[in-house]
Amino acid sequence: MSAALVWIIAGIVLILTELIATSIVAVFIGIGAIVTGLLLQLGLISSVLMQLLTFSMATVLSLVLARKQLKQWFHGSTADRGSSQNSFQQELGERVTVEEDFDQGAGRVILNGVAWDALSDDELRAGEVAWVVANEGIRLTVARHKSPSSPDPIER
Repeated sequence: MSAALVWIIAGIVLILTELIATSIVAVFIGIGAIVTGLLLQLGLISSVLMQLLTFSMATVLSLVLARKQLKQWFHGSTADRGSSQNSFQQELGERVTVEEDFDQGAGRVILNGVAWDALSDDELRAGEVAWVVANEGIRLTVARHKSPSSPDPIER
């Protein structure tokens, strides 16, 4: 197996490991390895020292030029958490529809087309309307009447 092929295979393996690790580093090391393998195959570099220098420079250059764009592809875009409401707080004051009767204070509601586990001090029945008064991660707390301190969803 030629050294060029080893570099190219190593690069492909590193890029594929990024799908598992998602650290957004292995991709750049993989790009550096593929570039080194291609240049070696084309005969533009030959010595081990030139291979290592090419690998290092290609890795750093790809990191500097493409990291921001690749990070968005792998992780999606994010909002600046400091300037916007926490995503869990955005549901406060929202209207929900009761999906299942509440039994001993627990039931299920529909918020924006998604079913949520919910708690309530009110006896709520399927089909009734309720309002989100608190959010504890993946569980909502709802009430039959909208809390006066809840923000109006239209005002956001």
